[in-house]
Amino acid sequence: MQAFPIDRRSLIRTGLWGGGGLALAAALPAWARSGTMGLGAPMATVSGEDIQLDIGHVMISVGGREGHAVGINGTVPGPVIRLKEGQKVRLAVSNSLGEESSIHWHGLLLPFQMDGVPGVSFPGIGAGKTFNYEFPVRQSGTYWYHSHSGMQEAMGMYGAIVIDPAGPDPVAYDREHVIILADWSFLHPHMILRKLKAQGGYFNMQRQTLSGLIAGKDQSAADRRMWAKMRMDPTDISDVTGSTYHYLVNGHDSTANWTGLFAPGERVRLRIINASAMTNFNVRIPGLPMTVVAADGQNVQPVEIDEFQIAIAETYDVIVEPKGDEAYGLIAEAIDRSGQVRATLAPRLGMVAPIPPIRERPLLTMKDMGMGDMDMSGGGMAGMDHSKMSGGDTAGMDMSGSAMPAMDMSGGSMKMRDPSVAPQVKLGPGVATLSPMPIDRTGERPTGLEKVDHRVLTYHDLKSLTPNSDARVPSRELDIHLTANMERYMWSFDGEKFSDNTTPIPFRLGERVRVNLINDTMMPHPIHLHGHFFEVVTGNPGHYPMKHTVNVLPGGKVSFDLTADGLGDWAFHCHMLLHMMAGMFRVVTVRREEDAA
Repeated sequence: MQAFPIDRRSLIRTGLWGGGGLALAAALPAWARSGTMGLGAPMATVSGEDIQLDIGHVMISVGGREGHAVGINGTVPGPVIRLKEGQKVRLAVSNSLGEESSIHWHGLLLPFQMDGVPGVSFPGIGAGKTFNYEFPVRQSGTYWYHSHSGMQEAMGMYGAIVIDPAGPDPVAYDREHVIILADWSFLHPHMILRKLKAQGGYFNMQRQTLSGLIAGKDQSAADRRMWAKMRMDPTDISDVTGSTYHYLVNGHDSTANWTGLFAPGERVRLRIINASAMTNFNVRIPGLPMTVVAADGQNVQPVEIDEFQIAIAETYDVIVEPKGDEAYGLIAEAIDRSGQVRATLAPRLGMVAPIPPIRERPLLTMKDMGMGDMDMSGGGMAGMDHSKMSGGDTAGMDMSGSAMPAMDMSGGSMKMRDPSVAPQVKLGPGVATLSPMPIDRTGERPTGLEKVDHRVLTYHDLKSLTPNSDARVPSRELDIHLTANMERYMWSFDGEKFSDNTTPIPFRLGERVRVNLINDTMMPHPIHLHGHFFEVVTGNPGHYPMKHTVNVLPGGKVSFDLTADGLGDWAFHCHMLLHMMAGMFRVVTVRREEDAA
């Protein structure tokens, strides 16, 4: 996505056509330079203790078309912010838009007043105003920043943060490239949301067809009838798809061929950030294994894989070691396979890596409905005795040794909404289903990668490099249900959307809590807690991965252990922007014991 500031003065100020950006990049050591130089110019980078960021309108070019975006310092993505662990930083953020704006420092540990969420941690940055963020840098790793106002994030307002460690880096590498994945539509995000409210599957162009049934593709006729009775679509994997989105690497589509250089034999660190509004990506480099060394900025024990799924707002650092004089394609494929983007890793400019064909799109299964391991007839329901699914109460029906909660089929449609499985959820029009038997899926390959014939990363593969710092057993548990009516495009936590004047979720400062996220919907949700890291409960006690965002698979559940050490009010939400805007958002409040009383 090439960005062109609207006025010539901005061009000169940001140094895009002058020497400023080139001079700054030349001053950086080779390992710290961005790979954008593969397109003829370095990615803009800012550093130091005093940084100026300007939010404004820019025009961008994607696929031969131009459109309006919201950028930072005249570019989309915004400049890479390069910091050092242990320093203090002051960021003066000026807003030249005609509306309120903000910047949230995603994954950074800082005072809540500096977190950048209007209405929660600060008032926002008014039109024509400047806000001064100031905080100590307490960590190292790969993070990012983005607007938390309106739909500006979807319009290009995001950028990378790279923080170098105060001491020796446990990861050895010769060169690095920052890789920012994103989605872009020329359709305004408010219009996208409006279309989804009118028709939940508006952008899904990959539904099952009669011709596919005749050809023996996808579900059988019996399974299709059953799913139709439930008003569920097994192809409803992404709300917004490649029918409107262009997929980008560092602002560029496949045609632009963003290129990151390497010398054969080098260890190259790729800092991969998913800054999308609505797209989870499957990432692979055909012919080149990747070694994951960090997740969400936190070092992990190295694990070699061939592909991983990166949810919105997650970051992964990987090491690759290209040996030959050839170009490799870095492929980021949308989870629903409605599109992809290719970047190139190459030993010299002008080389172009091949673009593989998009793979067959996946189908959702019974497990994605929260039916546990009831995987029948390849994921369908053809093997079910439907005679036992009438009369409304099927609690006594045993499926593979597991009792199945009640299913109401009144009115000719199946509704899995048994209040006994989630008594705290407020049932209303915004809750269409409750998962009857959600299971821990953190050891499973994510959606669409279940059957590929190579190594795929799971959360169970992630082990923290150093032992977890808090060994206390949680003093209490908290269940939070991810709820929705997907047909009506209503999203919430525990049946309550944020606009319903929900009360904050309270924690006592320093307490240890196990939080269980239960996904009652048929879409994955990347859930982000501001101001904290938490330990994802996997099969690696003592070395649980520390994350700030965790992807909860459809019909599944994820548990994490949280030490509530960030005093103040913090946003807690699904990082699918439209889900958050539609109501899947809460405030977490951390108070001292005496204040809580």
